Amino acid sequence: MVVSRVALATTEEPAGGRLSDEVELYQRTYNTLLRSSGETALRVLESSHRAMGSSLHPLAGSDEPDLGAFIYAIRRLPDGIVGADLVVMGQEAEVFARNGLPMEQWDEVDAPARRRRWHDSGEGTLAVLLASASDVDDLIPTLVAFQIEWNKLRVRSRAAGWPPDHVPSPEECAQTLGGSSDDWVRLREAWGERFDERLLLIAERRMNVRVRMLGGSQVGYARLTRRWWTPVHDRLAEQGLSDRPLYLVSSNTHSLVNIATGVAREREAALIEFVETLPEDDILRQELAAFREGRTEGSWENWLYFVARLYFDSHGEEGRNARRRSEQEAGVSHLPSRTALRVPAQIIPLAELDPAGLDSRLGEVQADALADSDAVVVNIDYPLGLGAYNILREVAVSSSSLRGVYVLGKAATLNADVGDVMISSVVHDEHSGSTYWLDNAFSVGDIAGDLRFGSGLDNQRAVTVKSTFLQNRAYLDFYYREAFTVVEMEAGPYCNALYEIADADRHPVGEAVNFSKLPLDFGIIHYASDTPYTQARTLGARGLSYYGLDSTYASSLAIMRRILRLEGALD
Repeated sequence: MVVSRVALATTEEPAGGRLSDEVELYQRTYNTLLRSSGETALRVLESSHRAMGSSLHPLAGSDEPDLGAFIYAIRRLPDGIVGADLVVMGQEAEVFARNGLPMEQWDEVDAPARRRRWHDSGEGTLAVLLASASDVDDLIPTLVAFQIEWNKLRVRSRAAGWPPDHVPSPEECAQTLGGSSDDWVRLREAWGERFDERLLLIAERRMNVRVRMLGGSQVGYARLTRRWWTPVHDRLAEQGLSDRPLYLVSSNTHSLVNIATGVAREREAALIEFVETLPEDDILRQELAAFREGRTEGSWENWLYFVARLYFDSHGEEGRNARRRSEQEAGVSHLPSRTALRVPAQIIPLAELDPAGLDSRLGEVQADALADSDAVVVNIDYPLGLGAYNILREVAVSSSSLRGVYVLGKAATLNADVGDVMISSVVHDEHSGSTYWLDNAFSVGDIAGDLRFGSGLDNQRAVTVKSTFLQNRAYLDFYYREAFTVVEMEAGPYCNALYEIADADRHPVGEAVNFSKLPLDFGIIHYASDTPYTQARTLGARGLSYYGLDSTYASSLAIMRRILRLEGALD
């Protein structure tokens, strides 16, 4: 046996038991309603949403507006939601077409903080493609929260005779409609030029959105995952890499590429010149001055990586294409996703990397060993929830030479601070109810030397939740008492898939599993992006700077070092 199941050595109630009854009731309610072939009004779900007492939406049951939850929802929904009457969810465009909804002919729209494929009919109907069941758990509570808060603001706005005949200040908005002036500043930033128009629309329109589900089967999710993986598999075959040892990294689309190619560092002079054209009060220009004067603790490489993105983006599509060409020449292939599983991928054959282009923080890389390596890294933009299970399972089915799996993702922390790095040795998965005991490939020693602003914590315990909204204060307190301090959405599904790679059985339900002597290298790292016990403490709250990259790059360097060491290219 490469993995073993062990009995839970505790008389305590299983994690996520009694205290999450309201959460489970809410989830069960919308899942059963969505089985209908017709449309369901979101207002039917409002009472169970309020009863849940979500930690992300603490004022759901109050007449007081919860602008924090409102802004969170705005950033995860397309702009057209303000005029929508119907949201239709499905897995494939063909299913929409068969139901008389030609979504591919509609405008494709985006949400700022969720990689999800939306289409807007322009006539009050939005279509959204789902990549896994986790998309339902994420999307429905977000829609309900948005509607609740919109209608709260409508009641207050009409009672006050708003909006006024002038542009109200954040302080006026807070005094009349509720919330803090800082919240109204953030809401104005979220809506931009349409803020005044939206204030008028809030007063005029009561939101009453309906939802409809088309399909949503497990076979459908497996099929679209295969469609997502096929172009990656085909590219590997074209490059003669399909039978090579493969390392799967689930992280982001920028850090490994910057570390491996040197594209940003090669343009150091141009990047500095670009920053010098920015306003004097711009944080990047101020940080440049701090570097020159020796009064910053930051990383010069991270600063360059951050500036490079702005630099290439400032040149529009031509600049982004130029960057992709440079990265391609340095050995990195980019593959965008065309399916509901909106997860871009990158192929990095180690032998094609130039040692001179590697980030110096990796250490002394042995050029001959790197050139002799036959391994390839496939890096993907981390998926949401159960999409992680589907992806790892599909990759493992396709590749018989999977040598390592490394997961780098965001998490909420119950004991650390935003920007800290957390390395867990235990993962409890709410989807399967199983708890995994890991021999994590990483420890604090692997990331501490590259952390400038945050701290590193290992031997942590993580809980994989079903959604950011589907948790409440009592629920978090329960996990905290059981020493689960990392709250995230992907580790559990990855562990479930890894179990099926290592064992003849399907992943267990409601059991404790000791991962020992796995057939591949496995590591999980999380960086703290928010603190549920302290509202509004997120990486975004620190402003537009490279500080948020500190934990990401420290973790990415650790992953790249691990791969290079396993390939014999680094001592």
